[in-house]
Amino acid sequence: MADHDTAYVQALAGELTTRRPDLLDLAEDELRVLRTFKAAVAHFIHNEAIALDIRQGLARDLNLPQPTR
Repeated sequence: MADHDTAYVQALAGELTTRRPDLLDLAEDELRVLRTFKAAVAHFIHNEAIALDIRQGLARDLNLPQPTR
């Protein structure tokens, strides 16, 4: 959003929260799900009880740094 005027973006966000607060709740719920998923993936990739090649493959497929041990 670097190419957008900050005041304009804030005005749109304020208008959205006033007119459609349900969309804000939906977005917050989606962010919660995404954060939970990210945490699960990170835990899996760093879990040394799982074979290294499997964890490296997942990290590679997701374009994440690969574990070394």
